[in-house]
Amino acid sequence: MNINYAELLNVTLRALISLITLFLVTKMIGKKQVSQLSLFDYVIGISIGNFAAEMTINLESEEIYGIIAVLIFGLVAYIVSILTIKSITLRRFFMGTPTILIQKGKILQKNFIKVRYDINDILEQCRIKGYYDISNIEYAIVEANGELSILPKADYRPSTNIDNKNKVQNDGLCANIIIDGKLMHNNINYVNITEEKILKELKNKNIDINNILLATYDINNKIKFYEKNKNEKEIKVLE
Repeated sequence: MNINYAELLNVTLRALISLITLFLVTKMIGKKQVSQLSLFDYVIGISIGNFAAEMTINLESEEIYGIIAVLIFGLVAYIVSILTIKSITLRRFFMGTPTILIQKGKILQKNFIKVRYDINDILEQCRIKGYYDISNIEYAIVEANGELSILPKADYRPSTNIDNKNKVQNDGLCANIIIDGKLMHNNINYVNITEEKILKELKNKNIDINNILLATYDINNKIKFYEKNKNEKEIKVLE
């Protein structure tokens, strides 16, 4: 087999250029591109990989075109990541939203189609998480990146020093009632609390809703406010 050393050197240089370009673009996009792939991140990653491969092995194409394509896709991903930080609507559109599959021990079959799951997929994911009996699960949620998060029923949670001193109770999920300064109307209606009561508590604490990064409400009738760049504040909702 005859080796064309000129082409071999060309491929080697192209591969190094592709690697450096991919590394710099990944640094620009951020660690989320690697660790928490959403559907949009996945599409961007696959496209950039294809461009890099084409730039490396297609000796008839100009490598500058491949570099430009990779940089454009990386720049788009970077811009989208900035926009999704600032906008809940864009975040939901590009990154998706969590989907509840098991709620208070009941399977929500109507939500299966949203995540393209069937009951076998759920059982498999539960087994992977260490839950072989689905009746032990209080909540199961498919996150925006496709990971399944599980909240087991109280009797099946790992014991802690606090559990040894206090009786374990089902605490359910906290509802996100404010995100990035915006009231989550559907969540508020679900947990049976009024928007007026939330706004009243904000006023009593002299907190501007626009300064709220996150506010949660639990079954103990407690609201926790997480202010932007400030410490958490906790209040109890009056009956």
